[in-house]
Amino acid sequence: MQIKTTPARRVFMVCNYVILTITAACCLLPFINLLAVSFSESSAVAAGDVTFWPVGFTLDSYKFVASSDKFLRAFVISIIRVILGVAVNMLMMVITAYPLSRDNKQLAGRNIYAWFFVITMLVGGGLIPTYLVIVKTGLINSIWALILPGALPVYNMVILLNFFRELPKELEEAARIDGASFWSVLWKIILPVSKPALATVGLFCIVSHWNSWFDGLIYMNTPRMYPLQSYLQTMIMNPEQMLQAAGSDYTKLLAMVNARTSRAAQLFLGALPILCVYPFLQKYFTTGLVMGSVKG
Repeated sequence: MQIKTTPARRVFMVCNYVILTITAACCLLPFINLLAVSFSESSAVAAGDVTFWPVGFTLDSYKFVASSDKFLRAFVISIIRVILGVAVNMLMMVITAYPLSRDNKQLAGRNIYAWFFVITMLVGGGLIPTYLVIVKTGLINSIWALILPGALPVYNMVILLNFFRELPKELEEAARIDGASFWSVLWKIILPVSKPALATVGLFCIVSHWNSWFDGLIYMNTPRMYPLQSYLQTMIMNPEQMLQAAGSDYTKLLAMVNARTSRAAQLFLGALPILCVYPFLQKYFTTGLVMGSVKG
């Protein structure tokens, strides 16, 4: 069916495209400038000649970053954190959201359990009590200190819960008639048809773990255990650490790269994994939108 085009609708579409274009430009232009700075000569950056295109194209900043043991170590720690953290998050969300998506007849006290989780979204435990718990459990300077406090992201769990509730009950009933157990229904029936929702909350968890920097500064007493974003935060707030990390040959370092070009290269490399993951999950977002529109 073709939508009738009216003057008012044409005005709306023009305004809509203009607003979206401006919003996209506000998001992309700083990133393009960051990329241009990372590929430019340090003298051009210091002179303010770089905008959206590299001046004096060079890979010196990336060579410096690649030779930095601290950056590579922080990058590996972040990769490990994302893999372990997302695995724990997905497991906890699934085994929590699926039972809560059943009605009161199937799960007695469902509303009480649901409110128990919702309250944690409104009232947090506090920074100091959480830190004391981490200390008492011996998780300081451990990768698990970055994972276990947020093992169950309640907001994402609610998204998954609502998706499970919208699935046709006939799927589960047919499997139960065929003799499938609770776990068989969950792993073989529910999860395969929930890929759009799982991809959505999975990406939220990936981005959350990858971009988190504050907990690394709190729970890691030594910079050697910093995840990437915590390391980048210290570089941005204290660029002199980059010079200290380079050793005693400051003259050679300054001739090759300045603090701004190095930070730009590190920030770009820090955002690159998320940019690579998103295209593979985008099709599931589209599927989820279509399914949601059909269900109304």
